[in-house]
Amino acid sequence: MARWVRPSVDTKFHIDLDWWHRQNKDIRIYLTQALCEECRQAYADLKDLGEVDSVDPETAQVVREDALWSTLRSCCSTKPSYIAPNTPIIDSIFLTFAANGNKPLSPRELYERLDRRPPETILRMLTGGQVYLGIRPLS
Repeated sequence: MARWVRPSVDTKFHIDLDWWHRQNKDIRIYLTQALCEECRQAYADLKDLGEVDSVDPETAQVVREDALWSTLRSCCSTKPSYIAPNTPIIDSIFLTFAANGNKPLSPRELYERLDRRPPETILRMLTGGQVYLGIRPLS
């Protein structure tokens, strides 16, 4: 019988893409809203940017990824306005995952990157019952 383990500040979370599908929501629409002004103008007429080769900076492995995610990570997330001080914390967490290619992060690691709320508060936000923007514990 499987045991449920209560998440802690060291539990890894990620954007659960299946959650977006089950909710009949398009994550690409939300990600498009996070593009910087230059990228928004450059890609305004394109519905699907396709896939591009991307090199993982840690492993040097080349993988195919959605060009929208790649653009967010390589351009938009490097700008100071990507996550503004007045960006709601849950949106900031989502944007942090988008910027790091959706690699799992714990509330403690999110706190280190965002420096906005203590890890315990971030954990409570992510486990408070309702799933926001598909952010869930890594299974």
